[in-house]
Amino acid sequence: MNEQTTDVPRRTTMIAFGASVFIGGLNFIAVKFSNSELPPLYGAALRFASAAVILFVIARLGKMELPRGRALAGAALYGVLNFAVGYALMYIALLGISAGATSVVLAMVPLITLVLAVIHGQERFTVHGLVGGLFAIAGIAVMSFRSLGAELPIGYLLAAIGGAFAFATSSVVVKGFPKSHPITTNAAGMAAGAAALFIGSALSGESWIVPQTARTWMVLAWLTVVGSVGLFGLFVFVISRWTASASVYAITLMPVVAVSLGALIADETITPEVIAGGTLVVFGVYAGALSGRGVRPARRWRQRPAETRA
Repeated sequence: MNEQTTDVPRRTTMIAFGASVFIGGLNFIAVKFSNSELPPLYGAALRFASAAVILFVIARLGKMELPRGRALAGAALYGVLNFAVGYALMYIALLGISAGATSVVLAMVPLITLVLAVIHGQERFTVHGLVGGLFAIAGIAVMSFRSLGAELPIGYLLAAIGGAFAFATSSVVVKGFPKSHPITTNAAGMAAGAAALFIGSALSGESWIVPQTARTWMVLAWLTVVGSVGLFGLFVFVISRWTASASVYAITLMPVVAVSLGALIADETITPEVIAGGTLVVFGVYAGALSGRGVRPARRWRQRPAETRA
C-alpha cells in the first residue's frame, strides 16, 4: 500500500525509525573497529560497494525496476552527497576535532534539513521544529561537555559543518526527484557514493589492503549487510513516508544509542552529563518530530501518483 508523506508517522514508520536509530548507534562502534585496520575512506568505499552489489542482486531477484532518467540522477546525487561527501568530510573533521565536538555539529542536521525543506517548499516552518532542533543540539553539547573544552581548529570544524550540510541536503534531494523503490534507490546511491569514495581514497594516498583479521571481516560484514543495506533501506523507507526534517532526527539519536551500547559492550562509563544530555536530546526529538507539531508538509508539496513508492 502506498503512503503519502505525513507529519504524523504510522506504526510501521516508527518501527523502521527506531530500528535505524539502533543500527546507526551500533555502527559508531563498528566503524571504530574497522578504522583500526583499514584506512577510513577505503573502508567506507568497500562497505558501500559491497552493499550496492547486494542490493542490485536483491533488486534483480525481486524483478524490481531500476531508477531511470531523473529518478536515477536523484538517487546518484543522494548517494554522492550522503555516502561520499558526508562521510569524507566527517572523516576529515575527526582528524582534528573530537568525536564529541563532531556529534554537536551533527546535531545541527535536523535544523539544517528543516531550513532546506522550507526553502524547497517541502515543509512549512514551525516553532516546535526550531525548539526541537535547539534542544537536540543542547543535549549533544551537554553529553560532549568534556571534549568541547579542547581547541577546535577552524578548518576541521568547517569540514564537520560541511558534512552536516551534505547529510541534510541529501535528505531533501531524495524527496525532490521521482521516487523509486528504497532498495533500488540505495543500490544506485551506494554505487555512486562508493565510486566517489574510491576516487577520494586514491587521491589521498590510502593503502588498499585486504583485511587480515577475523574481527575486521566480521565488522565489515555487519557494516555491509546490516549497517548499510539494512540501515539506509530503513532510512529511505522512513523518509518516503515522513517529513525530511523529522526523519533525520535519527542521526541525532544515534550518538545517544552509541554511548549506551558503549557502556554495555566496551565497559565505558556513563557520566551525569551523558544522562542529562540524553534527556535533552530525547525531549528535542519529541518536540521536533514525534509530537506531530514540529514538522508540517507544505500544502503545495504532494507526491504525484507516478512518484509514490511501491
